[in-house]
Amino acid sequence: MIILDSILNSKFLPTLKVCISLKYSIGNRFSLSRLLFVVLRRSIYPSMRKLLLLAPVLFVLSCKSTAEKEENKKLNKLAEEYVRLGLTIGQYDGDFVDAYYGPDSLKPKQEAADDFPKDSLLASANELMNDLRSLAHTTTVDSNKIRANWMCDQLLAFSRRVRIYSEEYESFDEESKALFGVVAPVYDEDYFKSSIAELDSILPGKGNVNDRFQKLANKFAIPKDKLEPVMNAAIAEARKRTKSHYQLPANESFTLELVTKKPWSGYNWYKGNYKSLIQINTDNKIFIDRAIDVGSHESYPGHHVYNMLLEKNLYHDRGWVELSLYPLFSPQSLIAEGSANYGVELAFPGNDKVKFTKSVLLPLAGLDTAGVDTYFKALAIKGKLNYARNEAARGLINETMSRGKAISWLKKYCLMNDETAEKSIDFIRKYRSYVINYNYGQDLIKSYVEQNGGTAQTPNKRWDAFGKLLSEEVTPASLVKTK
Repeated sequence: MIILDSILNSKFLPTLKVCISLKYSIGNRFSLSRLLFVVLRRSIYPSMRKLLLLAPVLFVLSCKSTAEKEENKKLNKLAEEYVRLGLTIGQYDGDFVDAYYGPDSLKPKQEAADDFPKDSLLASANELMNDLRSLAHTTTVDSNKIRANWMCDQLLAFSRRVRIYSEEYESFDEESKALFGVVAPVYDEDYFKSSIAELDSILPGKGNVNDRFQKLANKFAIPKDKLEPVMNAAIAEARKRTKSHYQLPANESFTLELVTKKPWSGYNWYKGNYKSLIQINTDNKIFIDRAIDVGSHESYPGHHVYNMLLEKNLYHDRGWVELSLYPLFSPQSLIAEGSANYGVELAFPGNDKVKFTKSVLLPLAGLDTAGVDTYFKALAIKGKLNYARNEAARGLINETMSRGKAISWLKKYCLMNDETAEKSIDFIRKYRSYVINYNYGQDLIKSYVEQNGGTAQTPNKRWDAFGKLLSEEVTPASLVKTK
């Protein structure tokens, strides 16, 4: 347009007319652009000559832009099909869709059929994967390659979950690889015994380590009538610390609810438009440290912040509709749970958790601070035992461990009491290999942040790397590479 305007508004118009006349005189042997080029080489309009010499470059860029637009259009249509498929699976599998805040037009138009359409769902997932792989292979646009590959990983999980729902099972490791993109490391009993020995050396009293740990922990069980104010205080502090690093949407908020009869200790139900419902299960005792852990995990800078950043930065700002759907059994949960667990350490680094518990939470709960330092030292060692739950889940799913043996294992190596061990078994029965997302996911996120310069000595870089991670389509393979 710039070149054309310059031509039509300059003394160059006569030259253009001569070229047009020549074109008609000599026929199709020379294109008009070729004639212009020849004439302009000898013309007295050097500035115009420079402009026209740029025309081929501008033409190529214009063609490239058009091709990219067509590719983006195709990818967006595939993303819509991805969402439709996920929502259709969710019509049958009530645990599959964790959150959806996209357009109503992508929701299923028909009611669920009486019979589960396993074969058609698997065929749809496979066809969509093939289309996305083809696009990922041919595209020269990095963001399109990332989107296509990310959806392919998710669709592999769709297919595995469809088979699980049809009671077609694989081993624990095969299942976790298909659903979450990774296989968690295996630890033998000796690995956990060393941490139990360490706990034995610091816990007061003598005898069974778990009994002594439970006796100490019971001093810090939050009274039920104090639970809501204590949780609100922990979440408010986590929110304040998160907001000092991230600009969150002005209208973001959450609702806190205390519930019972759930297999989990806490849950974030993301509603879209930067709103969350956070539920805390009160079936079992909730200890003072869990106020910070569960509160931060479900809210700031955990699930609530993760979902908000994806919604704002990718769904609204970039129009990536695939992010409006969060399928629970997918690689996305490795990022979600791992980042939520790591977020506790990020928001309350070093001794901050102990200090805040002593100064705010314990007085609010009406509990004494005596013994709290030993309790938190024991908790730090107990953290090394997190992988023990994976081994219980691996044994249950692979049918190499009975329920009774799994409960004994959880009590011995995860230091769970009877009610917590029973609840953990219920969780494993329902969510299966999902348990790896909490411990291995956390280790992968921590490694990613540190590889990107975020350490305890550089807290701002920690927050920067973490925020970047929460605002992108990240694949498990990219995290494993950094570990």
